[in-house]
Amino acid sequence: QVQLVESGGGLVQAGGSLRLSCVASGIIFSINTKGWYRQAPGKQRELVAAITGSGSTNYADSVKGRFTISRDNARNTVYLQMNSLKPEDTAVYYCNFKGYGRGDFDSWGQGTHVTVSS
Repeated sequence: QVQLVESGGGLVQAGGSLRLSCVASGIIFSINTKGWYRQAPGKQRELVAAITGSGSTNYADSVKGRFTISRDNARNTVYLQMNSLKPEDTAVYYCNFKGYGRGDFDSWGQGTHVTVSS
């Protein structure tokens, strides 16, 4: 199995910045997509940003221009730089990797809390 561990969440004031990290471990031959999702209380989980093996990126409209997803393939790591944070960005953030190891995998991290105060 592939395990993901997130870090970097916390409490920040509106307008501030945070950087989330997610590192994968286990038997991994290739990772097709690395993504960040979030789930606010009472809401469904939503895609925040994703990056493919070729480097193509995709962002939710609500975070475009404020968040940047990046990766370190050698370390099986993905980052989410979050700038100009807003109270509506408050949520639990999860990373997700899809790829191939001992068969196809679609793995999730345990989540990291981000709270933005107004």
